[in-house]
Amino acid sequence: MFHAYGAYVVKLREEFGWSKTLLSAAFAMARAESGIFGPLQGWLTDRFGPRVLIRTGMAIYGVGFVLFSFVNGPVTFFLTFFLMAVGSSLGGYLPIGVAVVSWFRRRRALALSISSCGMSAGGILVQLIALSLTHWGWRWTAFASGVVILAAGIPLAQVVRHRPEPYGFLPDGIPTDAPPDTPRRARRSVDFTAGEAIRTRAFWLISAGHGAALLVVSAVMVHLIVHVTERLGYTLQQAATVLALLTVVQLVAQLSGGWAGDRFSKRLICVGCMVGHAAGLVILAHATAFWMLLAFAIIHGAAWGMRGPLMSAIRADYFGAASFGMISGVSSMVLMVGMMGGPLVAGILADRTGSYVPGFHILAALAALGSVAFVFATPPRPPRPIRASAAPDPSEA
Repeated sequence: MFHAYGAYVVKLREEFGWSKTLLSAAFAMARAESGIFGPLQGWLTDRFGPRVLIRTGMAIYGVGFVLFSFVNGPVTFFLTFFLMAVGSSLGGYLPIGVAVVSWFRRRRALALSISSCGMSAGGILVQLIALSLTHWGWRWTAFASGVVILAAGIPLAQVVRHRPEPYGFLPDGIPTDAPPDTPRRARRSVDFTAGEAIRTRAFWLISAGHGAALLVVSAVMVHLIVHVTERLGYTLQQAATVLALLTVVQLVAQLSGGWAGDRFSKRLICVGCMVGHAAGLVILAHATAFWMLLAFAIIHGAAWGMRGPLMSAIRADYFGAASFGMISGVSSMVLMVGMMGGPLVAGILADRTGSYVPGFHILAALAALGSVAFVFATPPRPPRPIRASAAPDPSEA
C-alpha cells in the first residue's frame, strides 16, 4: 500500500497515461481519510480495543485490493484506493500502536520499534512486487495481494490484546499480585485526556514536526520510483533495489533507534532525524549516479527508521496510555497535511517544470524547519498529581 505504490504508479502511467498530479492526488486523498476519521478511529480503538478494528480493517483492505485489480478509469481508481486506505488505516498504525503502548512503559520505544519492523519488511518485499508487476502485470499482482491480506491479516488480528490488566498483568509484564519489592516497575505516570493534551504546546509542536517529516516520507513513497525510472533512466527492478536498500537501513535504524530512545532524549534524536530527511531529499533531487541514490537510501532510511517509532513513544511518554488512541487520532488531522502535501507539491511542480528538483527542494527546506519544532517540544506540565501505577524500582531512589 505504501512502499509498493510507486511501482504501481509506473505501470498505471504506462497503461492509462495518467499524470503525476492525478496519481499524487489519489495518495493524498487516502491520507486525508486518515486525518478526517482519525479522531473517530482513536475513540473506537480506546472504546472497543484494537482487535476489533484490525479485524475489520484487514477485511476492508483485502477486498479493496481485489477490487483495485479491476480498475478501468480514474473514478474506479479513486474509489478502490479510498477503500484500501480505510482498511489499512483501521488495521494498521494507530490500533497496533495503542496495544503496544498499553503493554509497555519501561522499554516502550524498543517495543514500538520492533512492532514497526513490519513496515520495513513490507518495503523489502517490494522487490517481489516489482518482479510480479513485470512478469504477471499489476492486475494479477493486486488481486493476489488482496487474497493474501484476507488469508493472513484476519487470523493475525485475533492474537492482539488491548491492555494487560484483564490478563493479570501490569505494563512490562509485572503480575498484578507482585510483591512490593518487585525490582521491575511500571513508571510513575500521568494520563492526559485528549482535551488536556491538545491544550499543551508540546502536542502541537510534536504534530508539526511529525507532519514536516511526513512531507518527505510521502513524497518519496509516491515519486521515488518514477523519478529513478523516468528521469534517471534506470529499470523498475533497479529502482526497487534502491527502495529495498532504504527499507533494510530503515529496519536496522528502527531497532537501534528504539534502543537509543529508551536511554537518551527522544526529542533530540528526532531533531537529528529531521536534518537527515532534508539532506537525503536534496541528494535525491541532484542524483546523477547510482551511488548517489544509494546514499539517499541510507540517509533517508536511517532518519525514517529512527524517528518513526519515537513519534508514538514520545506522545505516550508525555500524555500517557489511557487516551492514547484518541490523542493519536486528533494529531492525525495535523499529520494529514504532511501526507497529502508531500506528493502534491512534488507531483504538481514536476508536471509543470518537468523536474522533481524544485519540489524536492521545497520539501527538504520544510523538513529542516520541522527540526525546530522538536527543539521546543519539551514535556508538558501534568494536569494533575502524578500517580504510581506499580511499586517503584529501589534503584531509582
